[in-house]
Amino acid sequence: MLESIYYVITWACRRECAHCYDDRFRPYTPVEVDDLIAREKAILPRIVANLPEELQYIDLEDQDANGTFPSKSGRIILSGGEVLMDPVRERLLYPLLAMLRGRYARDVRLVIQTSGDLLTPEIINQLLEQGIWMISVSSIDSFHGGELSREQVRDNLTRMFTAAGMQPSALAAGERRWRDEEGPVFSFFGATRDSWIGKLWPSGRAWKNGLSTARYVDNFCNNWSGGLNFLNLGYSGSEVAIDPEGNVYPCCRKTRLPYGNLAAEPLRTILERLQGQPQFEAITNGHPERMGLIHGISPGDFINLSRTIDPRGRAYVNRCIGCDRLHEKYLGPVLEKLRQHDRP
Repeated sequence: MLESIYYVITWACRRECAHCYDDRFRPYTPVEVDDLIAREKAILPRIVANLPEELQYIDLEDQDANGTFPSKSGRIILSGGEVLMDPVRERLLYPLLAMLRGRYARDVRLVIQTSGDLLTPEIINQLLEQGIWMISVSSIDSFHGGELSREQVRDNLTRMFTAAGMQPSALAAGERRWRDEEGPVFSFFGATRDSWIGKLWPSGRAWKNGLSTARYVDNFCNNWSGGLNFLNLGYSGSEVAIDPEGNVYPCCRKTRLPYGNLAAEPLRTILERLQGQPQFEAITNGHPERMGLIHGISPGDFINLSRTIDPRGRAYVNRCIGCDRLHEKYLGPVLEKLRQHDRP
């Protein structure tokens, strides 16, 4: 049904990075962490039960000489927060991996996304024993800092990965064609100038700290993990994001409103009711400036909706701002009407 699901399983994190796109990713007190994990774990069975029965997709980019397209296994990326923190790893991540293995066996590629500073040979081997296909380290940038340089971090982790029998991924960060590699593999990326997230989404602490340098031309929506093709169900390019409460979004940054909740209904139901709706078809086509046409908002009007002043007092224009404002003003009633239509 989908090529990829990006599932943030916890808000708990070891850091409070200045560039983070969501304020809820931060350190919590031990009591707060216990409460978070208890709530997040309680809904895991319902979320997993409402995932697609199978995660297979038709790869339209792999046409053979006869004009046919192969069916391939999709993937689930498990992220945080920090999924390798001791209480999160033992009480949330490992039980979730067992649930996913029980549902999909080896028919889904499982990816762990982590800052990497908690990785040890023992943890790497535990993850591999549980069928992990890729470990992706997301902290190779200046925002995460630490005593070691980025090169030292990469070198140290590479030694641990290769000692465990893993191979480096040949793909650059942000490329989607992970499907062409045999695992287990490892990769590195970060919010650097040359990466697809380097200009930073205008949300969370990145916004409050005035760190986003994105302009209107920087269309995050028209990128992998940015909304593009999220409704291309059953075919290559399709991805959705899920937060720890089970809320479903078309992009990792998250639209202002969720499109449904997996604790309450199946993912297929949520996505199929959005198909053919102009606002959401504009997002899946990578053109959020067209999502307001049905509401009388022209692409020119959308540019004006995308204008604001950032916390540093600078003029700022980016499509994410316009998308937020359209959701706030128009899309709440649309989503509710679609939900009501699906209810018996």
